[in-house]
Amino acid sequence: MRIIEIPMLDELVEARNRMRAHYDALLRRSHSDSVKLHFTFDGNLVGDLGEALAVKHFGIRLVETKSHPGIDGYAPDGNTTVQVKATGTKRGPAFRKTETRAHHLLFFDIDFDNRIAQVVFNGPERYAITKLPTEFSNQRQLSPKQIREADALVLDHERLPRIE
Repeated sequence: MRIIEIPMLDELVEARNRMRAHYDALLRRSHSDSVKLHFTFDGNLVGDLGEALAVKHFGIRLVETKSHPGIDGYAPDGNTTVQVKATGTKRGPAFRKTETRAHHLLFFDIDFDNRIAQVVFNGPERYAITKLPTEFSNQRQLSPKQIREADALVLDHERLPRIE
C-alpha cells in the first residue's frame, strides 16, 4: 500500500482552514472575491514532514547536517544514499543541478486536507533524473506525470521496503 496516514495534523489543518475562511470573508467584503488565496503548506514544513515520513516508514537515517546537497540520509543498509522530496501542492519534485546524486529517491505527495501522504516515487534516483533535460540551471521540476512514469520503471526489488 502506498498511502501513509499522518497523525497530529488535525489542529494545524483546522487552523489553516479557519485562516482561509477568515480571509475569504475579508476578500468578499472588500469585493476582491475573484482572488482565491489557498494557504498551502509548503517550504520547510513540507520538506521536514517528508523526511519524517521517510524515517518512520522506510527506516531512513538522516544525515547529521544539511550540507550534503542531493543526499538527505541513508537507507537501513547504511550504504544506500537517499534523497527525500515532498510536495503539498500536487506538483512534481524539483531537482537542482548537483555534483552528487543519491542512489535512491523517495517522493511523497502530502494531502493535508485528508491527513495522508502518497508515496509517488520509491526507487533509484536515476530513473527520475532521466526525465530532466541534460542541461539546465538553478532547478528543474518534473511534472506529476513524469515522476509517475519514472516510478513505473522501477522494479519491485529496487524499491525500499516499508517498515511498520
